[in-house]
Amino acid sequence: MSMKIERDQRRFREIVRGKIRENLRKYITRDEMIGRKGKDLVSIPVPYLDVPHFRFGRNGNGGVGSGEGDVGTPVGQGGDAEGGQGQAGSDPGAHVLEVEISLDELAAIMAEELELPRIEPKGAANIQQQKSRYTSIRRTGPESLRHFRRTYMQALRRQISSNSYIPERPRVVPIQDDRRYRSWQTTIEPEAKAVAIYMMDVSGSMTDEQKEIVRTEAFWIDTWLSSQYDGIEVQYIIHDAAAKVVDEHTFYHTRESGGTRISSAYRACIQLIDAKYSPSDWNIYCFQFSDGDNWGEDNEQSITLLRDRLLPAANQFCYGQVESPYGSGEYLKALETAFGHKHEKLVLSDIENKAGIYESIKLFLGKGK
Repeated sequence: MSMKIERDQRRFREIVRGKIRENLRKYITRDEMIGRKGKDLVSIPVPYLDVPHFRFGRNGNGGVGSGEGDVGTPVGQGGDAEGGQGQAGSDPGAHVLEVEISLDELAAIMAEELELPRIEPKGAANIQQQKSRYTSIRRTGPESLRHFRRTYMQALRRQISSNSYIPERPRVVPIQDDRRYRSWQTTIEPEAKAVAIYMMDVSGSMTDEQKEIVRTEAFWIDTWLSSQYDGIEVQYIIHDAAAKVVDEHTFYHTRESGGTRISSAYRACIQLIDAKYSPSDWNIYCFQFSDGDNWGEDNEQSITLLRDRLLPAANQFCYGQVESPYGSGEYLKALETAFGHKHEKLVLSDIENKAGIYESIKLFLGKGK
């Protein structure tokens, strides 16, 4: 019985997985995610999936096998079903089930549907190494690890408690039971270190709708990168004419009214990398979102910083231009002119609306850098 239940559960999970994959585009583009359930789980609605269950009738109301019946009597319960409302209709009812799924499994489904390649970290970043740390004390061990201070203190306590310690002749002689040794614990630490740096224009031309697109796309990008790296770090930079590093809440809920200088965001990003994330040790992923507005004379300076500092340091630099009724959209054209469409590390995406999130994610993550 136990094996049959487990088999049924696996089959049900396969059905759920298939429905999620089938409707993945809708989840991404329409923000159908219900929300997080703790650190590693999310709850999402799976449509048109009816969970098998028993349906009980009402006692004493007849039915198949109760009484002889007359010719022409309808089989089944007559009248309105309990709890029914209104007129009968011809359309099927909607069955929606909320299911909990791990972020790792969600990332795997996304990888299958979007045909994402596994990321190959540069250098030895995909190797795990063992590290031993001396964190405790034990009674046995090699003489090379003997803890002299602990051994001395134990011997001193023993002699004082046994009245064999003479203050006039303070001689402490440890015996075997007094000896204490340092003890170590071995932990496995991945050498892979990765950081995702998000940059967003929060000037007056970026509306709440554009920020919602950025939030949704960033969630799916984080889900994928977290499945590739254990403990990826995330940093956020907002800018108008000036830039600053902020926390996640500030990143998604700040709106300014000033002009736009993209070079200010690039400088803040470069300072962050120089201070904390050496390119020789870290896999760096930069994601910039803007409506394409930039102070005219700043384009040249921004492109110079991108070419000379950010692209050499990053595994990949992704620019997503979110179309806005107030933005000019000129910066994407400037990047295309400067770098073309097939730069090794630079990925450009034009996100017209929420429907464009799906293809933008595929563009950004499809290289597997």
